[in-house]
Amino acid sequence: MTSAQVAKEHEGGEGNRPEEGYERGLGSRQVQMIAIGGAIGVGLFLGAGANIAKAGPSLILMYALAGVIIFFIMRALGELLLYRPVTGSFAEYSREFLGPFFGYFTGWTYWLMWVVTGMAELTAAAIYINYWFPGIPQWVTALVFLIVLFVANLISVKLFGEIEFWFSMVKVTAILGMIVIGLGVLTLGFSQAGDTAAVSNLWAFDGFFPKGVGSSLMTLQGVMFAYLAVELVGVTAGESDDPEKTLPKAINTLPWRIALFYVGALTVILCVVKWTEFADEGSPFVKAFEVIGIPAAAGIVNFVVLTAALSSCNSGMYSTGRMLRTLAENGEAPRVFRKLSSTKTPALGTGVSVIFMGIGVVLNYTVPEKAFGYVTSVATAAGIWTWLMILVSHVRYRRAVVAGRLPSSAFPAPGGAKLSWVAIVFLLFVTGLIAYDADARVCLYVMGGWYVALVIGWSVLKRRDPQVTARRREPEFEKL
Repeated sequence: MTSAQVAKEHEGGEGNRPEEGYERGLGSRQVQMIAIGGAIGVGLFLGAGANIAKAGPSLILMYALAGVIIFFIMRALGELLLYRPVTGSFAEYSREFLGPFFGYFTGWTYWLMWVVTGMAELTAAAIYINYWFPGIPQWVTALVFLIVLFVANLISVKLFGEIEFWFSMVKVTAILGMIVIGLGVLTLGFSQAGDTAAVSNLWAFDGFFPKGVGSSLMTLQGVMFAYLAVELVGVTAGESDDPEKTLPKAINTLPWRIALFYVGALTVILCVVKWTEFADEGSPFVKAFEVIGIPAAAGIVNFVVLTAALSSCNSGMYSTGRMLRTLAENGEAPRVFRKLSSTKTPALGTGVSVIFMGIGVVLNYTVPEKAFGYVTSVATAAGIWTWLMILVSHVRYRRAVVAGRLPSSAFPAPGGAKLSWVAIVFLLFVTGLIAYDADARVCLYVMGGWYVALVIGWSVLKRRDPQVTARRREPEFEKL
């Protein structure tokens, strides 16, 4: 019996609790664009500039290397999604293959990741608006964005998907435009950059690794932040109208998305503009447009980055509400979060998450600028934990398949568990780099405090309802 047949046979049963009641309102077009948009964010539009200053042209290799690992992670997730497509997939697979505590920890940590990301992105969006309207108080703009996106998430999942579709279209169009214009400069020599633009810029100024391999490796933590949210397609599983077709298609397009939007865009930019001209702050896209001589370059990129920030916040609201409902379904969050609104959205869970994001707006308004970097580093650490849980769950699933306890997924990952182990080692290496960096390691302290808080919460759950903490989700196919 195939995974699709089993899922259909058990539809509405215990195994499908986390997605019960949701509207399958995300079509192929929307899932595809959510997947594309998830790979393009502020980490590329802004963060790449500082990393170019640290690593030079070798940053292209770092994005390519990390992109390969991200593909391994997504193929592992894809195999699990076709085994059992559910909303809140990361927590569900951790619960099933590693035990209830890991499901609890992963669900709450993914919620934390999106809440702190929402805090940062809302504040960033307000700053971007100040570029055009400096007289508007920052907190007013942030509050308006918070309310508008919250209302959109409450109306229906279709509206969320449509907003995310157009946000992603803006980002994709901007990058494609940069690539086409850059290639025109390189091949035809037009624009103010025509005399200095050349492929040789990739090695002509102190080589491909101008500051050494070590400096290049230290940029991996920032590179991994840029890839946060690619796993969002897994959260959409329970609301995709045809997950067995849309999810594999979305995941299989990841290599060309990474090759085009990250490796391709950075390669063109670093051919058009010498890496030595990039500073620790500022967008590489703004710099490239300015060197080429495009009018209003800063305004164009500012609009695109604003879109990227709002897209990230929109996705955060979507994810947090659904993850809280998954936790509530398993008794790991207040039961009230199980309820869906009349439009089949987890309105209360999304609302509570929005309140926490709003607190972040107030805090970011009063703290120094360095706080933005701290918040994003916490999001990266939480994201690495999520990716690790996906990989470890995949390894355990593959063992069950080999042992004959579970049938193969309709979308098996190439290389089986071997490539998941490669990705696990890589993520642990990046964690070590974070610990080595004095500025970034603060996120590990925060995650340590988060772990203590969740352990305390687990102890409270254990006293109130021993069955919740003792329950390990029974794999769907072991019941047949």
